[in-house]
Amino acid sequence: MNTLEHELHYPLADAMPAPGETIQVAPNVRWIRMGLPFALNHINLWLLRDEIDGVPGWTVVDCCIDKPESRTQWQQIFDTQLQGLPILRVIVTHMHPDHVGLAHWLCEKWNAPLWMSATDFNAARIGSSLGFGGELSAAFYATHGLVDPESVTKIKARTGYYSALVPAMPPSYRRMMDGDVIRIGGQEWRCISGYGHAPEHIALYSDTLKVLIGGDMMLPRISTNVSVFELEPEGNPLQLFLDSIDKFAPLPTDTLTLPSHGKPFTGLHARIAQLHNHHRDRLDEVMEACTAKPCSATDIVPIMFKRELDLHQMTFAMGEAVAHLNYFWLLGKLQRNLNADNVYRFSNKG
Repeated sequence: MNTLEHELHYPLADAMPAPGETIQVAPNVRWIRMGLPFALNHINLWLLRDEIDGVPGWTVVDCCIDKPESRTQWQQIFDTQLQGLPILRVIVTHMHPDHVGLAHWLCEKWNAPLWMSATDFNAARIGSSLGFGGELSAAFYATHGLVDPESVTKIKARTGYYSALVPAMPPSYRRMMDGDVIRIGGQEWRCISGYGHAPEHIALYSDTLKVLIGGDMMLPRISTNVSVFELEPEGNPLQLFLDSIDKFAPLPTDTLTLPSHGKPFTGLHARIAQLHNHHRDRLDEVMEACTAKPCSATDIVPIMFKRELDLHQMTFAMGEAVAHLNYFWLLGKLQRNLNADNVYRFSNKG
């Protein structure tokens, strides 16, 4: 356990659901943990006991990627954890593959509607049909200094990455918006929108249970990825993210947070402060570097990330570096120049 984790409390200690099993974390709320073939090797999904139009069953929150192993894990859940009841509704917090990948399969299998924000539903539809990345992505990273031929070639070839994990989307959905109240199993859950990590992430909070399904907006061990991508190259996702996590501050101090990665925890307000401090420290490093000399995002990556990165991790690190540079640039504290080598470099305006 790292130093910051001592400020958090894990009510279930080290207990975690075994593959194909669930653990109850609150009344009528069960925890599923599924494996992922990435460095981030798992995702937490949630089963909420429900009843819709007089039919008893379950609401699922998030889905995992579409891979045979994930479908097998779900089949184990169907066989042993649903008490013979159907899945009535599929809620997806946001459009990233580990959250939405199997939504089409679950919705079709159970004839269940998808509930999701409009922004993320449409982003997922674009990604599953047209893909992301490719030439535009490679050109974006190149303007921020990632120009070695091997990386450029691999990035150009990654157009099918998203659609391989999210091969389809349900043809229709029910829109969730900030402030909406969804009745699930007799409990009211309020939608809380979040930005900076995904286009329009939706977390869910039950005041009766004092439970927050935080998705990727509130993780206990790692900081949520906050990146600039080629589709919005001059965006300010870091400011959006920091503003969004402050929306959780009015929740009670004893709120149980259910994160998409890591273990359920209490200490929400301490974690909000930790995330602000984390990004403040990274921003201080960025400003110091850009004061010493003009820096590209590629120059900033080893300052922010001290470990060796593979290409997949490098693209996320590049996105984070640009997010921190854009934060200061859009505040007017850094100036940005496109140099003769066609690379943006940022420097302190003094």
